[in-house]
Amino acid sequence: MKDYQAKNIRNLCVVGHGSEGKTTLVEALLFTAGVIDRQGRVEDGSTTTDYDQEEVRRHISISAAMAPLEWKDTKINLIDVPGYFDFAGEQVGPMAVSEAALITVGAVSGLSVGAEKAWALCDKTHTARMIVINQMDRDNANFAKALGTITEKYGSHIAPIEVPIVEGGKFTGVVCVLENKAYTGEGKALKAIDIPASVAADVEKAREQIMEAAAGADDELMEKFFEEGELSPDEMMLGLRKGIQEGTVVPVVCCSGITRIGLAKLLDYIIDLMPSPAGHVLEGIDPRTGDAVERVCADDQPFSARVFKTMADPFVGKLSLMKVTSGTLTADTQLYNVNAEKTEKPGTIYFLRGKKQNTTTKVCAGDLCALAKLQSVATGNTLCDANNPVKFPDLEFPAPCISKAVYAKKAGEEDKIFSGLNRLMEEDPTIKLEKNVETTESVLSGLGEMHIEVIAKKLASKFGADCVLQDPKIPYRESIRKPIDVQGRHKKQSGGHGQFGDVKIKFRPNADPEDTEFHFIDSVVGGTVPRNFIPAVEKGLRDNIKHGVLAGFPVVGLTAELYDGSYHPVDSSEMAFKTAARLAFKQLTGANPVLLEPIYHVEVDVPDQYMGDVIGDMNKRRGRIMGMDKVGDLQRVTAEAPLSEMFKYATDLRSMTQARGSFTMSFERYEEVPAADAKKIVEASKREEEDDD
Repeated sequence: MKDYQAKNIRNLCVVGHGSEGKTTLVEALLFTAGVIDRQGRVEDGSTTTDYDQEEVRRHISISAAMAPLEWKDTKINLIDVPGYFDFAGEQVGPMAVSEAALITVGAVSGLSVGAEKAWALCDKTHTARMIVINQMDRDNANFAKALGTITEKYGSHIAPIEVPIVEGGKFTGVVCVLENKAYTGEGKALKAIDIPASVAADVEKAREQIMEAAAGADDELMEKFFEEGELSPDEMMLGLRKGIQEGTVVPVVCCSGITRIGLAKLLDYIIDLMPSPAGHVLEGIDPRTGDAVERVCADDQPFSARVFKTMADPFVGKLSLMKVTSGTLTADTQLYNVNAEKTEKPGTIYFLRGKKQNTTTKVCAGDLCALAKLQSVATGNTLCDANNPVKFPDLEFPAPCISKAVYAKKAGEEDKIFSGLNRLMEEDPTIKLEKNVETTESVLSGLGEMHIEVIAKKLASKFGADCVLQDPKIPYRESIRKPIDVQGRHKKQSGGHGQFGDVKIKFRPNADPEDTEFHFIDSVVGGTVPRNFIPAVEKGLRDNIKHGVLAGFPVVGLTAELYDGSYHPVDSSEMAFKTAARLAFKQLTGANPVLLEPIYHVEVDVPDQYMGDVIGDMNKRRGRIMGMDKVGDLQRVTAEAPLSEMFKYATDLRSMTQARGSFTMSFERYEEVPAADAKKIVEASKREEEDDD
């Protein structure tokens, strides 16, 4: 593949809802452009961009994949992005380095939540977009209906630049409204025909919409349109390009990835209408001074690049996918990693197409490439010329919302498991692995149940490490509800020195319910417990509060006052008094001990129509609704709920709201567990103890 200047490059993400033909569309575009000699099928696991073992097995995209092609002296870098929400993190990097997006919409299903989310992400990243009504070959495909769902949501932004030709219920071609020409034929084997009379009215209506959209993007065109009621094709193209660049106009086209009808024109539109990276300005800061700096996408600028994805391969090693945002990259370019403050040498430079790696010697500004074995480099890092440093903004990945405890399937493979997970975390920043100090479990967090399942499968296939996933243990606490006065007496005689320790302790709940600390008070007078043994009593109690008397959970909010006791001048020792303290602590069973559970602050953002379902569901989870607020187009439900009821909330909320809802959680405090639930937890804890024995 030859070197392409920025003006002849187009970087596009292919985004949208899951199972609406994104991968098939990318595959068909590659075939149409002559890059591959056979069009693979998702069902057969033979597509260019779905090559991972799990993608082939599940017939869905899991990771973003590169698919560059050449068309009419232009390089088009397509990035096939997963549509399933469990893999939403895969959108973040590619969207950050693409000037445009193709949002796929099913010709049968119409506008879906995945397309809506893709639109919102384009708004957030200021990315130009084109809507592709795909799968026109399917039974019940209805372009007008699908377009209606889009126009209803986004109104005057929408400009249908194509009208489908359907004959006898079969999609046979497209009318290019801008050219006022009709074409049939699959792939690049186009045949120009007269515009069928059956679609003439639709073409004229689309032409009016395009003129209005183009006029709305430019004041001069608007003035002319009002005066003359007409714009020339060149003026329409000018207005469209400007509106698309600014995000005020979104063209709509139609095609079929299976039959390849409409794909040659789609490639033409990408070149004619979608912005190139040339002259694109990316803002960053100078790490030395903190001052704002800019990098213009041009070859004559100082080198800079942004890493948008990392691929972990046990054989090849780490591959860093990046966009050269300014300057040029060669094997001699010194790479300064601003984030790690380290210098790297590029080595071999690749252009990726799926899993295929094509070597190159030079990458111009605006192009996408990959480098292997950059040790200090992670996703989101900025690479630049050390003499002209710049740091671009960090990428914002969605926070994990579901967790599982992870165990090695075979004893002794723990290191293998965690080494593999650390490699996978380099590849996917939405994975988190934390050690829970209290429960001693390693907790793996992700964006959904399928996400975590896929991580476990990758761990096995890539790193040969089998793991077991379970719901995490809940870090319950114990406390007491009434004061108690107890004696702990330890006496043992067995030849020679014996053991003797005797303490009297008053246990009571802390005066402040918010105070969860353990307080030890020394009220001994008259030396009934010698001064040198009192620290041993405190230590004995502190050791024992880690395992409460109800179910073995840590005890909180407790005050212990040592006020009396006795000792033996020969047999008393620190160990004897520690044992006496333990015996006193065991008597907390008489102080009305209670189980406490972690309560979390939850904020759920949902459209109005799902409010009733969300509130009803939260009540079933023993949640308390604290308030409701309007946040943009959504309602925010603020609630408090026990952690034990929230493990599968991500999946349930997605189901309740057709994936339109989202939530965040943070720890709030501990509260008493209802008696019926506490009984079950205590019984389960005792059974577990017996099993361990």
